[in-house]
This record gives sequence, structure tokens and C-alpha cells, in this order.
Amino acid sequence: MKKMKSILLITAVLGMANACNRATAPTSDTANGGNGESYQVSGQLTNAPAGTKVYLAELGETQFISRDTATVDEKGAFTMKGSVPEAGLYQLKTDDANQVLLALNNGSQVQVSGDATQLSTSYTVKGSPDSELLQRLMRELDKTKKTVESLGERYNQAAQAGREDTMRAIRERFTTVQARNIAGIKNLVRQNPNSVVSAFVVGSVLNPDEQFPFADSMAAQFKKTLPDSRYTQSLVTRLDVLRPTAVGVVAPDIKLASPTGAPVALSSLRGKYVLIDFWASWCGPCRQENPNVVRMYNKYKSKGFEIYGVSFDQDKTKWEKAIAKDGLTWTHVSDLKGWESAAGQTYGVKSIPQTLLLDPQGRIIAKNLRGAELEEKLKSVLAAN
Repeated sequence: MKKMKSILLITAVLGMANACNRATAPTSDTANGGNGESYQVSGQLTNAPAGTKVYLAELGETQFISRDTATVDEKGAFTMKGSVPEAGLYQLKTDDANQVLLALNNGSQVQVSGDATQLSTSYTVKGSPDSELLQRLMRELDKTKKTVESLGERYNQAAQAGREDTMRAIRERFTTVQARNIAGIKNLVRQNPNSVVSAFVVGSVLNPDEQFPFADSMAAQFKKTLPDSRYTQSLVTRLDVLRPTAVGVVAPDIKLASPTGAPVALSSLRGKYVLIDFWASWCGPCRQENPNVVRMYNKYKSKGFEIYGVSFDQDKTKWEKAIAKDGLTWTHVSDLKGWESAAGQTYGVKSIPQTLLLDPQGRIIAKNLRGAELEEKLKSVLAAN
């Protein structure tokens, strides 16, 4: 669905394996007979001929890392044993189309069963509360995924036909589905504050930037219950970066030069709703979005709406030409340092376009709204003006 954020990020995590598997020396006891404390994954698969390979891979920071391989016997059974440095998430698969996530720790005794040709939808898991929690999460997300895909098809059809009312209704329905999905995920996390799955979910399935208060409260809990977990440490580090520009805080001030060379402070626009727009003349998606932003600026500027454009350009001439060509008649600033922009550093900008919406007191009330989402938010906050 165009311009709508996917909430099914865990499916993308599973998909990482399709292109990112990296073979490493396995930390497995399957071949060496085992020593010390270890986990065991045993399975019973239907429609898996004898000799079918089953692969186990660890979820690293950016990719799955191959850890072990087992072979299915004539009864569809397999067993893996190994040791892990800490509790973490692992992928078990027969091929890229048939894979599931497990949570493993030394001492785990996990039993997996299912149809090898429909593993992701048919599997059951026992013996590991964390892995069972992952399965519950996956099944909830799968239900939502089907609804979202249906809404996406209807939305695209409505967009092609120019049916604005239908598009608006579908966006509202999507918002409801999204809110219900996020509420369900939060509920599972609250019920399982001692699980590494919960720490992973808060940092990698939910968006800590958009769910900052919840993520921050859970991080405080995880620091007590899971202080040494990599997922806790990663979440805490990420939240520390986000904290200065979290929704609800007063936006850090920016004071950079306008095209005329005169400095203009963000704080000088207090009293209005202000959209901070990080962009650049060389940024294709930014330029594609500009007509929508121009339309909304012209529609709402008389009602107390202003834009503070922060450019990541390095060439002043190109910056000024883009402003003129796209008809961007609002406030513009830049230090012409590209990605080293002082404002970009302060706000932790890693990609553009990126936006933040401030209330008249300078507090951040929303992030990364574009197109219809931005217009609906503006309509809401400026309704009384």
C-alpha cells in the first residue's frame, strides 16, 4: 500500500536468509559428540524424504549466520545439538520458502514438528517458552499480513481509479489494523518481560522511534531482567541515540544559514506548527515528494503551518536551483556540509527525506509523515485554526 509503513517487519527478518547466509564453522555438538551444557533441537517432519537437509542459522546484526546442518532420516526425524554463547534467535529451515524462528539457549530442549513443504504455517514447537512465544507472535502477524495485503490491493485499485473517498477509508482501516497489531505485540511483550524474544521484538519488530515511551519503559525492565542480552544492549544504545529527538520532547534548536547567508533559528518559528524537512537537491525521493509538500504548505500556511527545510546539499547553486524549480517558498537553511550537516548530526539523520512535526511550543508530535499521512495529521491539529 503506497506510503503506508509495513508493520510486519519480522517477515523481513526471515527473508534476510535468502541472500545473506554466510557459512561459518558451526558451534555444534552434532559432529563432535558434545561437551558441556548444550541445546538440542529435534524435529519430526512430514513430506521430507530421507536425506532432506535441515539448516540452523543464528540471527546476527544484519544477516543469518549458518551454524549447523542435520539430515532427516527415513522417519522424517532429525536432531541437532550445540552450544551458544547466549540466548538468541535462530532460523530453522529446509529451504528459503520453509523456515521458522526459534529461540535457543544452552539447556533448551526444543521439539519442532510440521510439514516440510509448508513449514512456516504448519509447524508446532514445544519445550521452549521463548520459541513458543515466537510462534504466537508469528501467527498473529500472519493474520495481519493477509489483511494488509488485501487492503493494499484495494488501495491500489482505488488509486488507479482516482477514488479519493475509498482511498481515505482504506487508509483509516489500515490505521485501525496497525494499531490493533501494535497493541497485541505490546501486550505479548508486557506479559513476557523476562524473554529475549521480547527484547528482540521491541528493538526489531516495533519501531522504537515511533514507540519511544513504550520501548524506553521496556528497556528499563530488560536492564533488570536481561542486562547482558545483546538485544537489551542494542535497544538501550538505539534509544540513547533517539532520546534527544523522541516524540514528546522539545526539538533541539537549529541555527543555520539561509540561501542569503543570514542565519535562521528553528526556534524563531515558535507559535506555529512546524515541519522540519531534511532533504537535498540530489535526493530523488525528496524531489518526488516536494509537490505534495508544496500543496500542503499552500493549503495550511494561513492556518499556522510553517516548514523549516534543512538541506544536505554541498553545492549552493544546485540547492538554490532546486528551491526555485520546485517552488519551495518556505524557510530554508543549510551549512552545505552534506551528510556531515550539524543539524543532521544532532537529529541522527541516516536517510532522507526525513521529517518531524512540531507543535507551537516546539515539541515533537510526529515523525516521518508524508503524503496523505501528513495531510491527515495537519488537518487534525489545525482544525480549529
